[in-house]
Amino acid sequence: MTDRSAMSERDTHLMEKEICSDSEAADCLEEAFVFGEDLELNQFDGLPFSSRYYKLLQERKILPVWKARGEFLDILVNNQLVIVSGTTKTGMSTQIPQWCAEFCLSAQYQHGMAVCTQIHTQQTVDLALRVADEMDVNIGHEVGYTIPLETCCSTDTVLRFCTDTLLLREMMSDPMLEHYGAIVIDQAHERTVSTDVLLGLLRDILVHRPDLRAVILTVSSMTGRLLAHYGSNVPVVSLEALCPAEVIYRTCSSKDYFYSALRMVLEIHRTEEEGDVALFLASAQEIVCARAILQREGTRLGADLGKLVPVVLCPGQGGQGQAPPLLGEGMGGRGTVRTRGRRVFLSTRQGEDMFWNVDPVNFVIDAGVEKRCVYNPRIRANSEVLRSISRSQADIRKQLTGPTGKCFCLYPEDRVLPVETSPQILETNLTSTILFLKRMEIAGLGHCDFITRPDPEGLMQALEELDYLAALDDDGNLSEIGIIISELPLDAQMAKALLASCEFDCVSEVVTIAAMLSDFSVEKWCHDCHLNHSALQTADSIRSELTDILKRIELPISETSFGTKTNTLNVKRALLAGFFMQIARDVDGSGNYFMLTHRHMAQVHPASSYGSKAHQLGLPEWVVFHEYTLSENNCIRTVSEISPAVFIQTAPQYFFYNLPSSESKDILQHILDGDGSGHSEDKKRTLTINSKVDKDCSTLAQSYDRCVLQ
Repeated sequence: MTDRSAMSERDTHLMEKEICSDSEAADCLEEAFVFGEDLELNQFDGLPFSSRYYKLLQERKILPVWKARGEFLDILVNNQLVIVSGTTKTGMSTQIPQWCAEFCLSAQYQHGMAVCTQIHTQQTVDLALRVADEMDVNIGHEVGYTIPLETCCSTDTVLRFCTDTLLLREMMSDPMLEHYGAIVIDQAHERTVSTDVLLGLLRDILVHRPDLRAVILTVSSMTGRLLAHYGSNVPVVSLEALCPAEVIYRTCSSKDYFYSALRMVLEIHRTEEEGDVALFLASAQEIVCARAILQREGTRLGADLGKLVPVVLCPGQGGQGQAPPLLGEGMGGRGTVRTRGRRVFLSTRQGEDMFWNVDPVNFVIDAGVEKRCVYNPRIRANSEVLRSISRSQADIRKQLTGPTGKCFCLYPEDRVLPVETSPQILETNLTSTILFLKRMEIAGLGHCDFITRPDPEGLMQALEELDYLAALDDDGNLSEIGIIISELPLDAQMAKALLASCEFDCVSEVVTIAAMLSDFSVEKWCHDCHLNHSALQTADSIRSELTDILKRIELPISETSFGTKTNTLNVKRALLAGFFMQIARDVDGSGNYFMLTHRHMAQVHPASSYGSKAHQLGLPEWVVFHEYTLSENNCIRTVSEISPAVFIQTAPQYFFYNLPSSESKDILQHILDGDGSGHSEDKKRTLTINSKVDKDCSTLAQSYDRCVLQ
């Protein structure tokens, strides 16, 4: 919502209070009688409250969290840290941030404003809009939000919603979060890497800032782990649990859950009373497929059954195969006019917390499984794993309907579910996380008290990669290059490639490549040879942001010179400066690529121009690739042909010497020997790198509860 439209809505609210038609006069008088004098002023902007404020206030007061308002505010005054446990429908995500803003206002913002983190971009915006409406203020003024590539705030902002990742980036310039008097960390039970890092740094920040208040919002199953981490004396506000629905367990094959779930939707539509359905599947790809099937099957149903309206409720996070958010008709959030018929909300585990803004559903169908991308540090690859959801997730889904609804679980009642959601910090590439924590050491935060200690093998791989990229000095601290890399909102390899492009006079070209690869996959913008307009807009915004950062840190930006052989070679040199660890060779001329770093074999992804036109273009022998994915057919995607001689010239020699033995390495060694250009310093460095990384990781792994980065 733009400032102008927000102001228009605000003016409309004021006119509702100041001017009433003759037919509405009685209603206006009744409102004034019920809520007291109709001159009460909003403490945040000094203007009279509108009639909508009082209407929404009535809705807020029936939320389960409202019963704990007095208890929460008393605890907040007398304690630095508060834990609030509840589920999606309790209202804590909308009300707790408002009460924290009131707390900051009571101190006249001497210690800063309030901020609330979210894990999804879409939910960040939705919550900000809803809270601004409830507080009767303008979005972008008293209440604002910050998401990647968009900021809707002003100097008047007293409550800001932002993603957990962006709050971490903000700490690079404000490590003690001194702009804030109250911090709300929402959805702590989702265990994203950024949220876990925030929770880990919070203990140190609270010690340095006794005036700061921190509130952690989570589910009840997470409170025990938080108390063990922060201390058993931390107060906990437990919100009244909602009455669970009638639960019906139906056993189905682990391979047949998808079609069993769709059959259940159609069965409910034919046999059950009216009411919306929430269907939880394993992945965004399944959501897109399910929507298409339900749309097709819905047209074949009799008119007497009513319309079946599939609605995607899945936060779009970018990347391969992700469904766009909020597709379909009749979204119909709280207080909106909904489409006639039965809505079927299609969601994954990422969408569980988005049901706060949806009218209550009558039926829930839970497939009981999820697909997660798990990173393997040994081979630097992601693999998609299908596994059971956690018990806390199952409980959240069961409570979405209330006591009058039904929850159909497509798994046996005696299935043993994990108690909590697996922390992402155990399943992701830690290079960017370690880079950030090294940057925090410079800022004075010497350690991160992780709730769950990262895997030592993942830490070793991250430190090794940063060292290969010259981001660390000989003492294991950030080098000058490492500091510059940490400024860029890119993964470390792409950031290093962008820095190298300054040397090779191809900044404009590489910054475009970085933008195109940052937020979406190749297929998304090149599907069926058509361009995706929104994807290109995103890439353009990322490109502008990266260019602004390069100008801020005073790096040279060369003029574009697309098309020349020299330019093409320089772009490849820049890419190799960052991605030299991702080199592969076609060993038999048929597209079987051998990856030198870990000796695995893979094919070029069929959607690649090389993969789809291999019979016409032929396949290059040596390539650099952007991504390697473990699947039924292991594949590399986004590849470029390279010269092995250029690779030898660009890659650090100590990285080359550490490569495992292979025929491909022997070929490179022959090229190196023929070139006669030895690098004695690099050769000496290969003797120390392994011992330095081992020493760092040994220190990291010694403490069970604390990860100390030296």
